[in-house]
Amino acid sequence: MDSELRTPLPKRGLDVAVAVLYTLVLLVAGGPGVSALLAVPLAAATGLPLAVRGRWPIPVFAAVLSASTAMLLLGLPWDFFAAAAFALYPVALAARRRRWIPTPLIGGASALVILGGATVGSTDWQAAMIGRVLLGLALLGASWTLGRVVRERRAHTARSARQLADQAVSDERLRIARELHDVVAHSMSLIAVKAGVAVHVAETRPEEAVDALRVIETASRGSLAEMRHLLGVLRTGDTGTDLTPSPGLTDLTALADRAAMAGVHVDLHVDAGDLPEGVALSAYRIVQEAITNVVKHAAPARCRVRVEADGRHLRIDVTDDGPGVRVLPGGDGHGLIGMRERVTMYGGRFTAGPRPEGGFAVSAAFPY
Repeated sequence: MDSELRTPLPKRGLDVAVAVLYTLVLLVAGGPGVSALLAVPLAAATGLPLAVRGRWPIPVFAAVLSASTAMLLLGLPWDFFAAAAFALYPVALAARRRRWIPTPLIGGASALVILGGATVGSTDWQAAMIGRVLLGLALLGASWTLGRVVRERRAHTARSARQLADQAVSDERLRIARELHDVVAHSMSLIAVKAGVAVHVAETRPEEAVDALRVIETASRGSLAEMRHLLGVLRTGDTGTDLTPSPGLTDLTALADRAAMAGVHVDLHVDAGDLPEGVALSAYRIVQEAITNVVKHAAPARCRVRVEADGRHLRIDVTDDGPGVRVLPGGDGHGLIGMRERVTMYGGRFTAGPRPEGGFAVSAAFPY
């Protein structure tokens, strides 16, 4: 089986039903002139193995094809390889792609034979041994072609999904990198200059060194906002945009109020103290995305948000009482990816999924 594609095999319940029904049809079609000593074992060997075609595709196909061929050679009521075609489908789904198998040619020839048989419609053509064998082979070819087409479509879908997921991760990492750059890398030049002054005058004029340190403190805080505005203008290309500082934990109340307007009552508890700006921004974004998912997929609902820090670690828990399964109709579904990337960036852990008692839970914990 191809290692790069795990193809879902047919449902076992359907296979069991088809196996039993088909075996009964073969037994009824046997007629009074057919020996039961031959008809019953061959009918069972042709139909019953179909119940496990998903578990053992190739052995089942070989057994069913052999039994059907024996029925043909012994002159018993024959199934035109219909059971073998049904057993061949999972083989086509699971088999590794081989260039030397001309699947398009097989499909075209099978279609021509089937259409030709339906067009001719002659009793003699259907009764002739060659015509019956050709029709049976055409059914096998059609089943093989259908299985390969379905496999290729699933492989294409899987590749597209992986590409979209990879692109989502790349885009989210780029966005996070930009935000981090906005937060921590703007004022390094000014701080470096003032730090050099403080080192130079520390021994001879300590009062000037203290003044330089005060300048570093105030300049680092002010330049964070200034450089953030500048980089925002460079990203958007719109100098008239009214850019505001990055949100923090103090903005969670407004976020909860907006969620309440959408039908989600948020029970907010924040006990985090004074966090570094980058950590506060990441915490806000995680809570924002979690509440946004509740609004999108569970409203109206109740949501419980807990943000707690002990000076070394930050923990975020967001739970709701809505439906546990998150269906994303028309959405990009990248929210969980973004939250996980933010937590991973700090070396923390992130979990998200349905709760046993109902609802959905998002949990993040990371050091700072």
